[in-house]
Amino acid sequence: MMSNVLRLPGVLLLTVTLAGCTGYWQSIIDGGGARQGVSSSLVDYLYPDGGEPPPYDERVPTLKVPLRVGLAFVPSRGGQDDNVPEAFKARLLERVRAGFVAEEYISDIVVVTDTYLRGRRGFTGLEQVARLYALDVIALISYDQVAMVDDRTSSLLYWTIVGAYLIEGSKNDVSTFVDTAVFDVNTRKLLLRAPGINELSTTSTLVRNPERLREARQASFDAAMTDMNSNLASELKRFEARIKEDKSVLISDSRRGGGSLPLWLLPLFALAWFRARAPRLRS
Repeated sequence: MMSNVLRLPGVLLLTVTLAGCTGYWQSIIDGGGARQGVSSSLVDYLYPDGGEPPPYDERVPTLKVPLRVGLAFVPSRGGQDDNVPEAFKARLLERVRAGFVAEEYISDIVVVTDTYLRGRRGFTGLEQVARLYALDVIALISYDQVAMVDDRTSSLLYWTIVGAYLIEGSKNDVSTFVDTAVFDVNTRKLLLRAPGINELSTTSTLVRNPERLREARQASFDAAMTDMNSNLASELKRFEARIKEDKSVLISDSRRGGGSLPLWLLPLFALAWFRARAPRLRS
């Protein structure tokens, strides 16, 4: 009886030590911890150091179609992008580009690496990038991702070497939110926005958890971007219907010589031109 009592503190100590061991080893192996996150803020980028928004611009945005559109991720806070590699972000942006570049009102979509945006923040920096790439509008994608590493009951078997390799006692919960905001460069006005979200849970062995966590974070980012793409397509249709009603944005078709002549007037102008030319043709 006495020996059992003496062993009890040792058992409790072992249990406490093993609980949370995934987070402990994660911090050693991967340089992370039980909670990891990466984010970028559109507001912090456009108004750095707590800057005040500029005075309201009374001008109505005029979009000259077909548009040349810029597409970029907002730089992360503090530059901590280890879990969102540049090559991975470039692939995500290319996928967004492929989904919309064929639209008739778009001449091209230019993928802009966030390296160009880090140099100078705020609308001034954004306008410099727009001039560099000759952009009419720019779509900025901000994001917020949080990953939680926790232990399942089976993680108690990690005290054996075999358990650390074979038992999936670690749980990764990843939550990702992305948001695309489209701005008119000339007036600095927000034209439309579209969000995307994803929540993902995976399990892993202790040894493989750093790798599995990185895979889960990228998979969740990918799924959130897919959701955003779908929402952006829907929002573009609503945007088109809205500006026809409230005239908050004017559309000028440069393919018709830079004017905004309605299509239904074209036959009338063609008939007037033919009548004006008819006497000369008969002579």
